[in-house]
Amino acid sequence: MSRKPSFANLRDRAAPVAAPAPAPAPAPSPADAGRGPASRQGRKQIAGFFSPEMSLAMHMLARRQNRSLQALMAEAFNDVLRKHGESPIGD
Repeated sequence: MSRKPSFANLRDRAAPVAAPAPAPAPAPSPADAGRGPASRQGRKQIAGFFSPEMSLAMHMLARRQNRSLQALMAEAFNDVLRKHGESPIGD
């Protein structure tokens, strides 16, 4: 079985002339470390692994309804809560 070629030899080749790289963004302050975007503040992630068929079906449904996959998942979770006698949360 052949091995993939190493990309280390590409370092030695002359790099094409390009525009200077932009200055790096300032590092976040320690108070901001570990925080995601503002839209995720106060939220927790729920994830799962599903078959490719389930993934495709959910993505296609979301696309047809012009909704996000997250919105469909929230609807499904609320339906499960109702089914088991719990109050739906909303989003």
